[in-house]
Amino acid sequence: MFKLQWFVPTLACLTFCMRDNVSYDSNAIIINGERRIIFSGSIHYPRSTEAMWPDLIQKAKDGGLDAIETYIFWDRHEPQRRKYDFSGRLDFIKFFQLIQDAGLYVVMRIGPYVCAEWNYGGFPVWLHNMPGIQLRTNNQVYKNEMQTFTTKIVNMCKQANLFASQGGPIILAQIENEYGNVMTPAYGDAGKAYINWCAQMAESLNIGVPWIMCQQSDAPQPMINTCNGFYCDNFTPNNPKSPKMFTENWVGWFKKWGDKDPYRTAEDVAFSVARFFQSGGVFNNYYMYHGGTNFGRTSGGPFITTSYDYNAPLDEYGNLNQPKWGHLKQLHASIKGKFCFLSNTDEKNDVTIDLQADGKYFVPAWSVSILDGCNKEVYNTAKVNSQTSVFVKEQNEKENAQLSWAWVPEPMKNTLHGNGKFAPNLLLEQKRVTIDFSDYFWYMMKVDTNRTSSLQNSTLQVNTKGHVLHAFVNKRYLGSQWGSNVGLKNYDAFYDVVPTGIDGGPIYLIGDENMTTDLSSNLWPYKENDMVQRLALKHLFDPVVLDMQGMGKGQAWVNGQSIGRFWPSFIAGNDSCSATCDYRGAYNPSKCVENCGNPSQRWYHVPRSFLSSDTNTLILFEEIGGNPQQVSVQTITIGTICGNANEGSTLELSCQGGHVISEIQFASYGNPGGKCGSFKKGSWDVTNIALVVEKACIGIESCSTDVSAKPFRLGDATNLSTRLTIQVLCAHN
Repeated sequence: MFKLQWFVPTLACLTFCMRDNVSYDSNAIIINGERRIIFSGSIHYPRSTEAMWPDLIQKAKDGGLDAIETYIFWDRHEPQRRKYDFSGRLDFIKFFQLIQDAGLYVVMRIGPYVCAEWNYGGFPVWLHNMPGIQLRTNNQVYKNEMQTFTTKIVNMCKQANLFASQGGPIILAQIENEYGNVMTPAYGDAGKAYINWCAQMAESLNIGVPWIMCQQSDAPQPMINTCNGFYCDNFTPNNPKSPKMFTENWVGWFKKWGDKDPYRTAEDVAFSVARFFQSGGVFNNYYMYHGGTNFGRTSGGPFITTSYDYNAPLDEYGNLNQPKWGHLKQLHASIKGKFCFLSNTDEKNDVTIDLQADGKYFVPAWSVSILDGCNKEVYNTAKVNSQTSVFVKEQNEKENAQLSWAWVPEPMKNTLHGNGKFAPNLLLEQKRVTIDFSDYFWYMMKVDTNRTSSLQNSTLQVNTKGHVLHAFVNKRYLGSQWGSNVGLKNYDAFYDVVPTGIDGGPIYLIGDENMTTDLSSNLWPYKENDMVQRLALKHLFDPVVLDMQGMGKGQAWVNGQSIGRFWPSFIAGNDSCSATCDYRGAYNPSKCVENCGNPSQRWYHVPRSFLSSDTNTLILFEEIGGNPQQVSVQTITIGTICGNANEGSTLELSCQGGHVISEIQFASYGNPGGKCGSFKKGSWDVTNIALVVEKACIGIESCSTDVSAKPFRLGDATNLSTRLTIQVLCAHN
């Protein structure tokens, strides 16, 4: 049920003034002879903007991280073969340099397969059309392309002196990604040969820092195999000399169109981390630390939403997600010096552990306590003292009143007359034709009937692997059906060959008396929808988010920058949501959900760097019909913050972003109940606490209250439930 262990890690200062030697043993990452445990967090550079990077990096550092981890996204960098793009938010070199400037390390996951709920798993779709290619196996065509791209990325880093061996921030690099999850039996001996080739190819690049392979139990030496999941305390590396590394500690989960919002409690994430280090862990990476946004058409499939918030410590917009950010920050600070763990893995029963001369310690169910010097509790994963922040969306009344809309229909004369760019006698697979430069692809054909034909009253039957099918007959809209592949598939064995579109059909017209005509081998003119960005619904605004309530399904651009796909008409189910989530017991994505009965995604992030100080243009491409008059401009701002602190600790509250504490809505020192937004005083309470808090906090951005000072000593020190609970309102300064 419980376990006591003690540790003495060394936490060295981080500098980049000289070349660093990075090595390891089973107990530490060793940097210039200093034995380190590393806290890392995933921030994917293309899921935010250049302007957001410095703030995200600083908040990661303030949260106690030592490193930032990211994939390298092949499809974004090489959208056409040998034509590269490293500009704007794809400038990973600049991103790494900013991380170095902040005094943090980098973990670079080249892959180049990334999964990441990213379109086509991060592969450029032109690979799909190369003759003789098979992805992620012992195929020479694929290996040549993978080696070319990997070498280019490594050489770019070397030229910028970014590897630790050159004085840069990169201390670890990853080749391939989660291949062990799908290798056996799907890829067989060819898969084993491929993974050995990956290791040899990576080592030949001589980067001067260790290589890792995640979820690869048979990783060839000297690759370090690592663990991904919600819990990795039971993971053991395949080499007893390798460090125990947690490359993806899933802090939440991704969201799909039509689903509710999954979330993972701060208590359970902290429990997972503490258990991992208690069992000999050396490196923990939060996936994600900031999830961000799937701009453009980068979200994978099936059905991944534009928001990639992931319930991370920093939310989609870069705000602190409290209490998760603060609770983990306190965890990082507690694992230093000489410390011990007390662990209680029981899902229901609390325990009191008697350490004799070192005291008695109350350890709640499903929690870990950390004892400084093995005789003073400084942290417990289930005792959250960090504030809870509640963000609100405010209407920009001035801008919304000035919205000026214009409807510009897409030119469709040629399309509706069945005039395409080419016309074979078969139904083609969509990726092969479009190379994924558009979501939209027209399949067109003509069929002759007469008034006596059995097809006068007929049903159109289409066998499609497409995302969504919209059907038109004689220029009239017939209807729509959802497919199973909104966003190209990004995971599984041979996922890359899963077809999209009406690949071969069949397509039938079924008339009277079930008279069936197979249209699959008719002459089919084809046309990519390359006019989408010229369809315009325009208005002026200056916001951070768009409320798309009232729209159907489509894509949106702001000043020519794609903010992604929208689909607010897809409503989540009404079941399984609850007001609270019990952190105790193993987590899964369906355990804790919210937002039942609402659009899976209603609000869409507009980074401020996308906006101009003058006129801004919004373009909406609407597929199924909606009312743009309901679209509004809103800002995300902090509203209410709440905090709890037990006697003897300190309660810190902060409104962030220039806001100040304007009102004390609740204050109690005793045994209050309820949760943020609905607190109630308990059976006893110390008087005048609200006045004490008001004096300390009103009119300033942040304040702290020492719950060991007067008047809190008036409390019942023997009562474990004695705590200070505060709820305050934040306002613009």
